[in-house]
Amino acid sequence: MHLARRVTELTPSLTLAVTAQAARLKAQGVDICSLGAGEPDFDTPDFIKEAAHTALDRGETKYGPVEGHPQLREAIAHKLATENQLPYQAKNILVTNGGKQSLYNLMMTLVDPGDEVLIPAPYWVSYPEMVILCGGVPVIIPTTRSTSYKVTPERLESYISARTRLVVLNSPCNPTGMVYSREELVALARVMVRHDLLVVSDEIYEKLVYGDLTHTSIGSLGEEIFARTIVSNGFSKAYAMTGWRLGYLAGPEAIIQAASSIQGHSTSNVATFVQRGGIAALSDPSAPETIAGMRTVFAQRRDLVCDRLAQIPQVRFVRPEGAFYVLVDISQTGFTSQQFCEKLLVTEQIAAVPGIAFGADDHIRLSYATATATLEKALDRLARFMHSYQWAKR
Repeated sequence: MHLARRVTELTPSLTLAVTAQAARLKAQGVDICSLGAGEPDFDTPDFIKEAAHTALDRGETKYGPVEGHPQLREAIAHKLATENQLPYQAKNILVTNGGKQSLYNLMMTLVDPGDEVLIPAPYWVSYPEMVILCGGVPVIIPTTRSTSYKVTPERLESYISARTRLVVLNSPCNPTGMVYSREELVALARVMVRHDLLVVSDEIYEKLVYGDLTHTSIGSLGEEIFARTIVSNGFSKAYAMTGWRLGYLAGPEAIIQAASSIQGHSTSNVATFVQRGGIAALSDPSAPETIAGMRTVFAQRRDLVCDRLAQIPQVRFVRPEGAFYVLVDISQTGFTSQQFCEKLLVTEQIAAVPGIAFGADDHIRLSYATATATLEKALDRLARFMHSYQWAKR
């Protein structure tokens, strides 16, 4: 059977594969500590579920506008203006089936065959694949622990070519958990403006930032960079709504209109009652307190994981500042990330994601979006694995 070349060029998502493998083993009765999931283990808040229930009871089950419910688009625009200092209006908003579709729509809108998209590594698994699907060329910019896995202005500039179309920026970052400071973003913005580049700012983890740090949207740093910024965001992480598939894209009106046209010929509108849940998430008075409660738990888990990892030999890491992941450097073991994860799963029943999925084959990603008891058990097992495994006999 003949398949289109674009399909054969894709790499399957290792994060989804690890989650599925762990679920299969659990179903067979194996005591798996799954640290692969990229979703909160909390239930969706009741006020969001109730809004969707009410919408269903009212019969809100018909087609809606492709670009999204007007009330939700207004609420998103208000949120971006007041929380992120991004002066968007409803016409600058496209509601999508998850944050992933917002990014895919954008790539389809902006990237022609041969166009280059700059992607700092480690990166979220789907960025390069989306570029490939559009016929574009993902240009990976490696980073290191020495810069806390952040791209510097000098390194960004060294990868820009005449074919560069777009820069992907993710802060807080999956898989590193790192957060770009305002000063770092100002320096990057200068490079982007100087070279007249567009930037897509993936801010899906914006509300999961710990300690005294704050999230800054690069588009808020001035009129010139704002005109070149497209924001991708959604409700999955902050509101524990991963299965609801509710995201959005915000940017210049011409780009949003074009992305809406693409969505109109693919998935059309997001489920109408799901959008009611999004309106509640942005308007219910209890939402900030609910998010703060989840963030507090994530911060406690981060501290637990980092404290325990610091006691384990042959692994290194940078303390994450946001999201709910720790990227662990396993280069001293001599294993590739897939070899390491396979041995970890077989010998200690820990499911982790190989770093090769994120462009970092000498790392693994651990998610702490799971119960504390599971984390403690997994870290006990990881410590045993690292202390007892005969590396010299591998």
